[in-house]
Amino acid sequence: MKICVFCSANEQIDPEFFALTEELGKWAAENGHAIVYGGVNQGLMECVAKSTKEAGGHTIGVVPTKVEETGRTSDYVDVEIPCDNLTDRKQLMMDQSDVFIALPGGLGTLDEVFTVAASATIGYHHKPVILYNMKGFWNQLIALLNGLQAKGMIRGEWQQYIKKADSLEEISELIK
Repeated sequence: MKICVFCSANEQIDPEFFALTEELGKWAAENGHAIVYGGVNQGLMECVAKSTKEAGGHTIGVVPTKVEETGRTSDYVDVEIPCDNLTDRKQLMMDQSDVFIALPGGLGTLDEVFTVAASATIGYHHKPVILYNMKGFWNQLIALLNGLQAKGMIRGEWQQYIKKADSLEEISELIK
């Protein structure tokens, strides 16, 4: 399976996020899954790629020209898919992946999660997005989604498109 990981490219974040991300990369490799990611050599992006590679796994980096121009492409990319911009990147990541896991991240991660989920709501694909709720990171987003649901702003249940997992064991169950 190709697992797309959306996550932060920042370094100055909770060290436990790095430890849990290393576990995810190792788990993916040990279970024969490839990692599709943004191809950046910083933050959780670099962490998941490095841990995947060190455990014998395969990585696919979807790398915008701006990242290449600034020399921030990871050395842990096995297959590099170049793209022009972030919109192209999201589409290529959707095309390449079977499932999406969102680790802690900021605006870019939120953009990716909602692009993939919104695409699923109108039938472009049937691939799940999983919020890996490390240390409760996604609790406020989950509360917001519940509030939107309660106000009738989401057709159906948001959980049809976005799942939540608090552990690797729960991720394993969700992607079976």
